[in-house]
Amino acid sequence: MIKVSIIGSGNVAQHLIVALQNSIINGANFELVQVFSRQKATLSHLLDFNKITDNWKNLAETDLYIIAVSDDAISTVSEQIPFKNKLVVHTSGSLPLDSIDSNNRKGVFYPLQTFSKGKAINFKTIPICLESQNATDFQLLQKVANAISESVFAINSEQRKALHVAAVFVNNFTNHLYKIGNDICIENNVPFEILKPLIQETAEKIMELSPNEAQTGPAIRNDTATINTHLEFLSNENQKNIYKILTQSIQNNGKEL
Repeated sequence: MIKVSIIGSGNVAQHLIVALQNSIINGANFELVQVFSRQKATLSHLLDFNKITDNWKNLAETDLYIIAVSDDAISTVSEQIPFKNKLVVHTSGSLPLDSIDSNNRKGVFYPLQTFSKGKAINFKTIPICLESQNATDFQLLQKVANAISESVFAINSEQRKALHVAAVFVNNFTNHLYKIGNDICIENNVPFEILKPLIQETAEKIMELSPNEAQTGPAIRNDTATINTHLEFLSNENQKNIYKILTQSIQNNGKEL
């Protein structure tokens, strides 16, 4: 049986805890032995309090340590693990394998999804990107990943960096555009709810069409009159600049502006 420990208590760590425990209930051949967190109380609703430690000296010896903390803390946290030649992985989309201290074997266990506290998610649908220094460690990571997800990939550090940048565009930037749309609705006393079916259809459409094929709107049609009307309407300079940049990018098909 594979013994697993998680280090961290943020969004990714909490969703991983839930996914691992659900898989164990369903007969997965591993055990979530312990979680390290400096804020033990934040995890008390997820697992037995005796399985949580905030002291490195009390860290249990396990087969796999999954570091699920902020990117800036990964290197420092990996140095604190008081064992040698254990498999230690991080969950970052942007950091390379070498971010982990060299006292232990290195790997990556990157679930590519947006996680928020209090928002349940079906982990089975989440792509998990794996990387390791040797085949044996990859097989161990694969066993754990396959137990919680139906979508597991071997992705090296350069590929993962590309995926992370792409994810920022399709998720973080897109959500910021939702925020701008919401602001415009609030400023003009229009319910944002009216836009939600459009948002949903836009997301569903690219399951059948390529993003290039799915593109609609005044920019792709070169509808100059509508574009100018929108720019005249927008009084917020930041919103106006974003509108101009995105319009130009669409018209240039993503090429240099």
